[in-house]
Formats: sequence, C-alpha cells, structure tokens
Amino acid sequence: MAPDRTDVIEVEIPPHRLPGFLRLPERPRGVIVFAHGSGSSRHSPRNTYVAEALRRRGFATLLFDLLSGREAENRANVFDIRLLADRLVDACSWVATAPGARGLAIGLFGASTGAAAALVAAAELGDRVFAVVSRGGRPDLAAAVLEGVGTPTLLVVGGDDEDVLRLNRAALAKIAGPKRLEIIPGATHLFSEPGALDAVIEAAADWFESHCGRNGRTESGG
Repeated sequence: MAPDRTDVIEVEIPPHRLPGFLRLPERPRGVIVFAHGSGSSRHSPRNTYVAEALRRRGFATLLFDLLSGREAENRANVFDIRLLADRLVDACSWVATAPGARGLAIGLFGASTGAAAALVAAAELGDRVFAVVSRGGRPDLAAAVLEGVGTPTLLVVGGDDEDVLRLNRAALAKIAGPKRLEIIPGATHLFSEPGALDAVIEAAADWFESHCGRNGRTESGG
C-alpha cells in the first residue's frame, strides 16, 4: 500500500540541512527516527512502508538522509558508523523541538548499517531514547558500545539470513539493557518474502508500544 502523501511534511535537519520526511498522526504517542542502511536514503521503500504502518499505530516518524549527496559519493562515509551516529544524534535533537513532535518520546529504527548507528546513538543519548529496533541490522559494527546500551533493544532478523543472524546472536549477548531477538521464519536479509515485512512491523510496533511512556512525552515535554 502506498503511503498517504498528504501526511508527509518535507523537512531539513540541521546543521547540514539533510532532507527528510516527517509523518505526524493526529495525536502522536511518540516519534520514531529512522536510520537507513548503506546505499539507501529517505526514499527507502521498506522504511517508508514501515514508517507509514507505525504512523497508523500512532507514532510520528522521521526518515532523513544521513549523508549529503556529495558525502554519499565517498563509500567510506557510508560505513562510517561514528559519522552516521552523529547525524542521528543531530536528528534526535532537532525532532525534540520540531513542531508537532516537540517533547515526544524518541525511538530509533535502524536497518543494516543504520542499526549500528542507532545503537551508538542510543548509548550516547541514554534515557533520551525509549527504545531501539534493528531490522536486518549489523549491531556487530557497534560492538565497542554494546555494553553501554541500556535502551530496550529489539533485533529483528530473517531466519534464512544466516550470517546476519549469527552476528545478531553474538551482539545480543553484549547489550546491557532489556533486549530480545525476533527471528522471522523463512525471511532473508531484505524481508522481501510475502508477509515478512509485515511481521517486522508487528514486532517493531509492539516493542515501541510496550516501552513508550504512558503519554508518549519526555518529562521536559510536559
């Protein structure tokens, strides 16, 4: 199903003016900031599909480009987890005061290398982030900070994505906070099998809902 474009606001994330899409339900219970994987962007069809589903579940969502067009031309930047995490921290700071999302509790949804960036950002932001979900992620690329991640973390992996599943099992053991590994039977890395991405959405939405505050707002947000 195509997203309802009337509910999408085009934004720019400072300080690098990175383009993004902010989706706002009528009464958001929290806001989910997305971190796309290597070679992707705010236009990721899978993340767009997930974001629209989460909006229907009452969450505002922000999809944005982690790199400028020029930066993305350098392949080293695509795998620079520290750089990507810094951009994610900037986005969280921006969304915390953005119209329509100000004061909402912030969750992170990362895919592939973006999942590693989300975990690094969560370790830095601490209780400013209420939950993290990784879709087919590479948490092993954030190995140095995993023991400092106290944020509730859900790792979702395809059952047939054997190498990534092995890496996620090893990473799960190191994460300090509440954690769970959700395996989608028969799914491969991109969750392109019928129903696989919907299963990811169900697991992610349940995780965010179970860890979001009662009113979906941070203490500073009222």
